[in-house]
Amino acid sequence: MVNHNRKVAVVFPGQGAQYVGMGKDLYERCPESREVFEGANRILGSDLLRLMFEGPEETLTRTANSQPAIFVMSYAAWVALKARAERSPARAGWSQPEAFAGLSLGEYTALVAAGAFSFEDGLRIVCKRGRYMEEACEARPGTMASVIGLTMSQVRDVCDAARAHGIVDVANANSPGQIVVSGEREAVQEACRLAKEHGAKAVIPLNVSGAFHSGLMKEAERRLAAELTQMDVSVPRVPVIANVTGREESEPREIIANLARQVTGSVLFQQSIELLLGRGVNTFVEVGCGKVLQGLVKRINPQTVRMGVEDMPSLEATLHALEEGKSEQ
Repeated sequence: MVNHNRKVAVVFPGQGAQYVGMGKDLYERCPESREVFEGANRILGSDLLRLMFEGPEETLTRTANSQPAIFVMSYAAWVALKARAERSPARAGWSQPEAFAGLSLGEYTALVAAGAFSFEDGLRIVCKRGRYMEEACEARPGTMASVIGLTMSQVRDVCDAARAHGIVDVANANSPGQIVVSGEREAVQEACRLAKEHGAKAVIPLNVSGAFHSGLMKEAERRLAAELTQMDVSVPRVPVIANVTGREESEPREIIANLARQVTGSVLFQQSIELLLGRGVNTFVEVGCGKVLQGLVKRINPQTVRMGVEDMPSLEATLHALEEGKSEQ
């Protein structure tokens, strides 16, 4: 029996979730997913699937490759979940959640799932985004670090003080006490030193290829903005929470502007989840690779129900849990 008190939001992961073998189980066992995967190869005119399924890992992890791979995997998993839900009258309500959200790249998957633009257009723009960001990393090297135990206000103050050493910005506000800074190496190192002085519990350098969501991505933002303005964007059929505002955005021009700003702007994931919690959402389904977002949601509110879909066993388990009202906390 379906638990009608459930209010479900679907969240999609961002870069870093990729792994060799991603999506292979869905490709082999779900016709709806297979259609998405094979469609991606046709659109791109290249064998993205082979890279996803077989690697090599160092090629898959390149920004220009990992972004389209995660996007395709996440959308294929969503299509599988939606199709399975719609086949059962008892489950049909789960095929249209209360809202979608995504972490950075995941916002593109959320917008396609919500009908704001087509999968083909989404894949093409994600490929350009990945390429522009990779080229920006090569042109202006940088780094990132996670600051544990400070407030957003404190981390912003630390970044302001560290800018005497170069560009450094708040990249991600992921969960209470976990904020990522990004920028030029010397400036990030100074921000980490100051964070420790301000009482941070830890500062953790991240193994990344560049300074995402910082001013070092300005050229990537400029190039992507020019491409985004050429896209056909509609009002989403389901609410989508924007990364850079932490609010629902439905006006096409605002969606385009926010996607461009996101390249250099802060990803307000915690604020986005708190907005959904305020609307009564109590169940979060991470659709795509890994469990990172489930972990972040747990830190934001441990009382939520969290599930994931990245292969057929987890898809069926999630549908069963939704139907029966079970938690996979």
